[in-house]
Amino acid sequence: MKRGILVLLMLGLPLLLQAQDDGSEETITLKEAIDIALENNYQLKQAKNNLELAEKGIINEYADFVPSVSGNLNVSSRQGQQLVRSGDTQIFEDNVTNGLSGGLSANIPIFNGFDNILSLRMSRADKLSSEESYQRAKENVIFNTASNFLQVLLDEQLLEIAEENLETSRKQLEQVEAQVEVGSRPKVDLYNQEAQVANNEFTVTQRENNLKLSRLALIRQLQIDPLGDYEFTTPDLNIEQMDPSISSAPEYSVENLVEEALSNRSDLKSEQANLRQLKLQLLQSKYALLPSLNGSAGLNSSYNDQYFGGGVSFQDQFWDQNLTKSIGLSLSIPIFNNWNRMHNIQTSKINLRNAELGLENTRLQIVQEVNQAYTDYQAILKQLEASQKALQAAERSYLTEKERYNVGASTLIELSNANTQYVQAQSDRAQALFNYVFQRKLLDYYLGKLDEDISIQQ
Repeated sequence: MKRGILVLLMLGLPLLLQAQDDGSEETITLKEAIDIALENNYQLKQAKNNLELAEKGIINEYADFVPSVSGNLNVSSRQGQQLVRSGDTQIFEDNVTNGLSGGLSANIPIFNGFDNILSLRMSRADKLSSEESYQRAKENVIFNTASNFLQVLLDEQLLEIAEENLETSRKQLEQVEAQVEVGSRPKVDLYNQEAQVANNEFTVTQRENNLKLSRLALIRQLQIDPLGDYEFTTPDLNIEQMDPSISSAPEYSVENLVEEALSNRSDLKSEQANLRQLKLQLLQSKYALLPSLNGSAGLNSSYNDQYFGGGVSFQDQFWDQNLTKSIGLSLSIPIFNNWNRMHNIQTSKINLRNAELGLENTRLQIVQEVNQAYTDYQAILKQLEASQKALQAAERSYLTEKERYNVGASTLIELSNANTQYVQAQSDRAQALFNYVFQRKLLDYYLGKLDEDISIQQ
């Protein structure tokens, strides 16, 4: 047995190793990431299930307008002392009686305080609320996925800047070592440059860790295998391609943005539909105080093998002699029901007031979000312009300081400071660029305009 297991392991191990070697890196674009998130997100699936449930509720409410029909069939056998007919007399004797009975009944509400009509309208409002909730859940998934995707790209950019800076520092260290060997530079410059290289290596390690964390956050958002190997890619970001007139961005009207958000936001529409549903529920509670009128109809028959001494056939009994038909109306007038109906009315009123307060709070929140997003967007435009100027100035300063150091007109500390400022300017520029892209998407999100065709480049 052990020998057989060993043979299986020896045969399976090469295949396993080959399968591992064949594992290739999966490339995922922003559009693909959003599609994956929309397919896998459990909250979106729950919202879709709620929408399907609301659609079924409408069908159920339509069914309440048609009569309810039910049938019954009973089969019995009775043994013992029974009163049976014997000629012209009836006597008790031990006997077995077999019987069958059945019938159909139908009931239809003629007037029930408009309950069916109001219930149907409430179901339609519930469906509309579920549709808008599903749409907002979809926008949330798109926005969160795009945000996490942008963070990964930003961390990749910052890591690239840190690695380039580390490579520059190492080359500078080689130059300083050569200068110290020939005595053109003091040995303290070598120690300072070694410290600078170590600091840059630490920065690279930090950037690598940040990138791993942001990648894990994105993978979690996509709900895909965390052990998989993925590469998140996008076309090169070019600010001129995204907005050629960024330095003179058009002035938007905050009032128009707020109006657009109030007309587009799915969460607001969902609450408005809920409010409509609660208003109908209040009417339903009030109309429950009205009388109700119902109609009914029935068709019944039976068969007994001892019927008139057992001489009457099944067909004559069931389809003729014992066949009965009925039709009727019933009127129900509510007089006193332990104050339950009045309690329902008061409860509906309170729920309606709370919903009105919640809707007003949502409106104010949307106004605040749009104003804040627009203000941040304007600030980021200025930040983006300032970061470009700072990057150009820091680059010129670093190149100038490097030339001065090479000819002995500057110290290593001055060169290191210029290099630090240049690297920081590069990082600030990258962050400003990604903040600009993120803020534009955030503004669209608050306006309720996000869809799965979102793109980083505009």
